[in-house]
Amino acid sequence: MKSFLDLNLGFADAENYKQGNHKELLNKFFIKTEELYLVLNDSKYFIIGDKGTGKTAYSLFLSNNDFQNTSSYLSFIRETEYVKFIQLKKSNQLTLTEYTNIWKVLVYLLLAQQIERSEKESTIFSSFSKFKPLKEAIDEFYKSAFSPEIIYALSVIEESKEVAELLHKFFKLAGEEKHTESYTESKFQINLLYIQKKFETALSSLKLEKNHVLFIDGIDIRPRNIEFEDYLECVKGLANAVWTLNNDFFSKIKDSKGRIKVMILVRPDIFSQLGLQNLNTKVRDNSVLLDWRTTYPQYKQSGLFKLADNILNCQQQEFNELGHSWNYYFSFRPKVHQKEEDSFISFLRFSMFRPRDIVTMMSLLQENLKEDSNRKLQIIDQLDFENSSFRSKYSDYLLGEIKDYLSFYHSDKDYELFLKFFEFMSGKPQFDYNEFMDCYEKFAVYIERSDIDIPYFFESNDKFLQFLYDLNIICYIEETEDSEPFIRWSYRERTYSNINPKVKEGVKYMIHYGLLKAFNYGKAYRERVIGFKKRTIKSGLTVKVSQQIEKTKKLDLANSKNAYDQILLLAIQNNADKDGWCYLSAIGTYIKKNSHLDVKDLGFYNLSAFIKTKQDIEFRYVDKHKLIRLKTIK
Repeated sequence: MKSFLDLNLGFADAENYKQGNHKELLNKFFIKTEELYLVLNDSKYFIIGDKGTGKTAYSLFLSNNDFQNTSSYLSFIRETEYVKFIQLKKSNQLTLTEYTNIWKVLVYLLLAQQIERSEKESTIFSSFSKFKPLKEAIDEFYKSAFSPEIIYALSVIEESKEVAELLHKFFKLAGEEKHTESYTESKFQINLLYIQKKFETALSSLKLEKNHVLFIDGIDIRPRNIEFEDYLECVKGLANAVWTLNNDFFSKIKDSKGRIKVMILVRPDIFSQLGLQNLNTKVRDNSVLLDWRTTYPQYKQSGLFKLADNILNCQQQEFNELGHSWNYYFSFRPKVHQKEEDSFISFLRFSMFRPRDIVTMMSLLQENLKEDSNRKLQIIDQLDFENSSFRSKYSDYLLGEIKDYLSFYHSDKDYELFLKFFEFMSGKPQFDYNEFMDCYEKFAVYIERSDIDIPYFFESNDKFLQFLYDLNIICYIEETEDSEPFIRWSYRERTYSNINPKVKEGVKYMIHYGLLKAFNYGKAYRERVIGFKKRTIKSGLTVKVSQQIEKTKKLDLANSKNAYDQILLLAIQNNADKDGWCYLSAIGTYIKKNSHLDVKDLGFYNLSAFIKTKQDIEFRYVDKHKLIRLKTIK
């Protein structure tokens, strides 16, 4: 067996395998799962999976190989393309429908070039083919130097007048166009529809020998300088184009042995925002959900174990049976809950059941081993896996994955605020619902005092709990009838019928093992008493709390309280239902809109604290929302 240090463990990011010298490495590592064959199914248009589940790897493997008589091509959409789309939108006042039409033309162009390269020897390019004038027009426009990337394809959209004229010219020469037409820059939409029609005429006439699939990747990453609304409008147009092209055009092409389709690679959370109708049906019928779930007892039959073992096995001089290579390099058997378990279970426990997690752990262990020059036996033992440096590096990797996820929706400031919350958890890796609510309340006070804009994920305790669950930072723990814990992670609960699993409230929760180091969990924090506005709060972290800024005018406290009492009474009267109850949040909104008074000026950190001092007001909770009313109302 080779030394562990001599093994090539590949790349955590599969995009690296697109380079020519790394294509063969991917072929050696790749295992053909059931999902691979599903991707080739005519009715599958979306590959859905979290970051690191292998979306790019599947599409690259198919792009690098003619697999099952299918020619595939992977195209990435990047920041430059998003900027171009926004410029087109501003200059041509684009609607969502026109975004969709632009994407259709881009897909047609990329597929036309792919088909032309893949089936050069076919008779479909004879002088009698309707594809011939299309190819000639493209060649003249690009000076026979078209590169099959979205950024180059966008030139057709930007120069729609010239492209429409060239298509008209060559289709007329071929006898496919009878009338003379003129095209102007001001008729962008008309030019675009004409170009689209000519591509459809050419593509529908083809009698293909192979199947052709175009994969579009990169929509999971929103460039920082692109507003979320602009980004979402762009990818919604792409999703609509993919659906209509596959369902209404490609599937209707007759008398062709080979079929055409386009697929997009997308995260589950983004897929839910694409605005597609009958979303659940599209998940079940038209999507491939990358699912690497397994159980600890059954891990040897899992795709994750087969992949990890194959990465090690394919580099040996002779092929070994499943598990032999893994057990050689990772032979340790740790004791957990007084029971010995195989080393791969430890990897599973620290992963989120994603190939990228397993490969990253292997690579980090290899890096640490290289630094140990005194090591004689170059394999991984339990001490290596429990090594503080390894755990910290891996925890930082997982935190980086979370940051990438958050950057899709939120700013760097929101990310820093998100991290701040965990300091209030006082180092507890497990906690119950009441403890979570207590920490949430403390953090809410911190946000209010710091005058920080609240991100939408922190608008309510239930929304934030769901947010942590979606990120797989926490799981929730249920008890069986035998009082055995049943642990539920979002990534393990996700299925075709439950694409966005929901967290359960009122139970126990646990931080992911792999993130404990990043959040400094496992150590209790000594409580500190921090002064603020002549009040004290207890917190499990060190926080710099600024003292109240000197006001230019001293408030008359008695008059201010009277004024606040009056506006509070008006707020209750204007928001109460027939029984006198009103939501506390509605009261706060009313006061902000109708006065310049601030309850903090009266020495209270929020409205709820002020109302608790009012003996003539009672309150109750409904679905965790606080309601109040005047006690005189019965």
